[in-house]
Amino acid sequence: MNDDLVGLTIGADASLRRHDDGRVLMGGSPLRVVRLSERGAAELDRLLDGDPVPSSPGVLRLVRRLLDLGMVQPLPHSSPFTLADVTVVIPVRGVLDPGLLDGIGRVARIVVVDDATDPAVSTPPTTANGVTVDVLRRDRQGGPGAARNTGLGVVDTAIVAFVDADCAPRPGWLDPLLLQFTDPQVALVAPRIVAAEPEGDTGRSRLARYEREEAALDLGPDRGRVRARSRIAYVPSAAVCARTEVVRELRGFDESMPVGEDVDLVWRLDEAGWTIRYEPTVRVAHRHRTRPWSWLRRRFDYGTSAGPLARRHPGALVPVEASGWSYATWGLLAAGHPAAAAVTVGATAGVLERHLRGVDRPMLTAANLTVRGHLGAGRLLARALVRPWWPVTLLVSLLVPSRRLRVVVAGAVIAPVAVTWYRRRPDLDPLTFLGLHLADDVAYSTGVWVGCARARTFEPITPELTAWPNPSRYSRWRAARPSEN
Repeated sequence: MNDDLVGLTIGADASLRRHDDGRVLMGGSPLRVVRLSERGAAELDRLLDGDPVPSSPGVLRLVRRLLDLGMVQPLPHSSPFTLADVTVVIPVRGVLDPGLLDGIGRVARIVVVDDATDPAVSTPPTTANGVTVDVLRRDRQGGPGAARNTGLGVVDTAIVAFVDADCAPRPGWLDPLLLQFTDPQVALVAPRIVAAEPEGDTGRSRLARYEREEAALDLGPDRGRVRARSRIAYVPSAAVCARTEVVRELRGFDESMPVGEDVDLVWRLDEAGWTIRYEPTVRVAHRHRTRPWSWLRRRFDYGTSAGPLARRHPGALVPVEASGWSYATWGLLAAGHPAAAAVTVGATAGVLERHLRGVDRPMLTAANLTVRGHLGAGRLLARALVRPWWPVTLLVSLLVPSRRLRVVVAGAVIAPVAVTWYRRRPDLDPLTFLGLHLADDVAYSTGVWVGCARARTFEPITPELTAWPNPSRYSRWRAARPSEN
């Protein structure tokens, strides 16, 4: 399969750092260290300068490894597929906006799956931009996953694109996604999902403005490989493009999951050894909920998927992944012992330095990574106080008679949101942004607790102790992944 990478061009991921004349690589998600031979470093230099991947078996193995680790990103210029190889499946419940079909493009076929709506209510057009629109009607409502599977059953093209009825793709959106299938190991590609501009007065409501900044389905501007417990842990199925036969082999979406079925499919693809990619240069607008109750309910529903997902994918879902060094550092700071916390940080850097052989100025690099690592862990811990631990946080704050504890907790809860507001400067005042952010987190985490209770698992609310600071070692869960062997 590596032979099919011949001719591909690659670029460095934003996380990649090179040391020792390019022979030591640091980057990816999670952070890894890779040591290259002098010849390997020279080959990588040429590749990052724009040379296509040669047919050398050693270089092909290196490129595949760096792609898997997220240290480099593919930059394909041609695709084995065209729009004529794509069938678009649109699950719908209710009335389908005809405007959605205008942005699909001249694909081979469009299949609209009506999820048990009264035919008098939902009657899509028979053609769109010269493309045949087939309508399949389900007798019983099964949810979006079941509707997608119904559509998948009639697809006869190599590529299937799933687009939700509340999305609005623009013409040309499929072409950059199809480029990613140049790599035969890529099974699914997803664009960036952004908030659509609401019409009328709702578009200026505080909640609509918040959604433009903190849309739950927007995974940000950085492309990369998708896998659990990495920077891009999942992609939503609001709009995705996939290899038809691969999705069929895995029996499509799990119809027993009313939410989270898209995350489940992505993780099953990864577990089967396939690659999933996120391509944010393509933006697809999604109409988010902007009425308070439906918005909170949707956030709650998203949270309930955590328990079933943890049952299906053990080890893939934890709220906080940090080392004992980080827990100790922040615990000492919270307890009012900054000197002891500073000693812990220094000890962490000393331990990490031993794992950075060949890195330029290893102590300085170790110190930099240590500070970044502890700050990152601190943000995760602060975030977890509300999402998903807010019931415990609230109970402890009420029962423990410590003013200092309450000040620390309040600061930890407010600080990350305040930093986000300062960096983004959204069209909202700080107090409104904070209030909506807290409501967002509480609704989601309440769903997490309910989902955990239903699935009888504590994994999504249980923190994990990791092996950091040792960036060259995989965790036990990661070492078990088929594509890492």
